Amino acid sequence: MTDKERKDAQQAILYELRRLIKKSGKDYTNQELCDLIDTIAEAKDQEA
Repeated sequence: MTDKERKDAQQAILYELRRLIKKSGKDYTNQELCDLIDTIAEAKDQEA
């Protein structure tokens, strides 16, 4: 994977996360956001 591909993948992940948070309609605390990100990261690890 090239640096550009890696950066594009990172941007796509951030956008996906933003959409999930916005779609929920909930106001998250910092701790809740961290927990959500951890959950998503763990799920992505299991996909690989």
